[in-house]
Amino acid sequence: MGAAGAASLALLVAACGGGGDGGDGGDGGDETAQAFEIDCAPYEEFGDLEGTEVTVYTSIVDPEAEAHQASYEPFEECTGVTIQYEGSREQEAQLPVRVQAGSPPDIAIVNQPGLLNTLVTQYDAVVPAPEQTEANVDEFFSEDWKAYGTVDDEFYAAPYDANVKSFVWYSPAMFSDAGYEEPQTWDELMTLSQTIADSGALPWCAGVESGDATGWPGTDFIEDMVLRTAGPDVYDQWYTHEIPFNDPQIVEAWDAAGSILKDPAFVNGGLGDVSSIATTTWSDAGFPILDGTCYMSRAANFYQAQWPEGTEVAEDGDVWAFYLPAETTEEKPTLVAGPFIAAFNDRPEVQAFQTYLASSDWANAKAVATPAGGWVSANNGLDPELLATDFDRLVAATLTDEATVARYDASDLMPSEVGAGSFWTGIVDWLTGAETQEVVDQIESSWPSR
Repeated sequence: MGAAGAASLALLVAACGGGGDGGDGGDGGDETAQAFEIDCAPYEEFGDLEGTEVTVYTSIVDPEAEAHQASYEPFEECTGVTIQYEGSREQEAQLPVRVQAGSPPDIAIVNQPGLLNTLVTQYDAVVPAPEQTEANVDEFFSEDWKAYGTVDDEFYAAPYDANVKSFVWYSPAMFSDAGYEEPQTWDELMTLSQTIADSGALPWCAGVESGDATGWPGTDFIEDMVLRTAGPDVYDQWYTHEIPFNDPQIVEAWDAAGSILKDPAFVNGGLGDVSSIATTTWSDAGFPILDGTCYMSRAANFYQAQWPEGTEVAEDGDVWAFYLPAETTEEKPTLVAGPFIAAFNDRPEVQAFQTYLASSDWANAKAVATPAGGWVSANNGLDPELLATDFDRLVAATLTDEATVARYDASDLMPSEVGAGSFWTGIVDWLTGAETQEVVDQIESSWPSR
């Protein structure tokens, strides 16, 4: 395809599905399609790619996989490359096995920076991103996001999609009826909590039970509080172990979280005592908002998928969410998570596809291919009008706000013995009676010496 004829290409990005409801752009009933225009010129510098193939290995499976595959179609149409998509729930465990066996995919969607670091430093398997991919990341993402795809000052992996964890869910009708407004600072949030408690109602409901991963929602709360009470620099020192896990600044953050989670007048009253948080399933923890039993529950943007079918997520709907406020309105520390695009081969077609996935074109194609909503990106070239829901637009606005200082989920960056081990169990111990100092001392003692 020549440069003049391929400068732009109008094509159909389809999100196709069979029966059923919802999903990330798939399984939504009748076939839907919208025209989306993409500039093909950036991929011509990689040469003639017609007839080549790129394999992609990911943990994203159907029905969500359908929208991801649909979002690749513009690139395939532009370049003639075929993307071979393999989704598996065992991907995180199997990817290192395949790398060690000498049969990695061309590209893997890696769910945590910690795994990316392992693949780079222990397996020497990931190839650095090409300059075209890095240029897209420099243009469309913040320095915070680029840093999480960088290992030892070498840039390897562009961000893929994103989650924001710093949200508080509530009932707009309950707030309106009581004359409450969304708090803008931490002090306002605590004053609101006390006002609700003084009225005889329950300010907060919470739960951290998650099977073998019980405790992880509590680690998110702690991480949010470290960002707010100690700041991003201390947060970085904490997860890298430049300061110990039991540093006084971290103790202060735990106690700030405890001002909500460990106060029996504030949380789970009528649902159980504070210790009931440890046995309340995280996915059900916010449901008391729907029947008026509690006012607020802290959870990530992806909690919108947990609300029972028929729940309207809207500013004037059954539930909505506000940003978990910081100490002042001038600062916006935000806890985030999301996967990264790691390549194990530097063939031209692989580099071209990496570049596409780091572009605003892909972000917008993915939005069009996800008509059911529930997907966002930190890519500032994403047109928010293409997102399916008002809540998705709120999440995207939070991600791209110039005041936002994003920090990745610390437990995903810590050694697994801590981040997916003693930190989780420490949350349970803390909620069931252990003192803060006792818990953080125990977690610090579990930090591996390597």
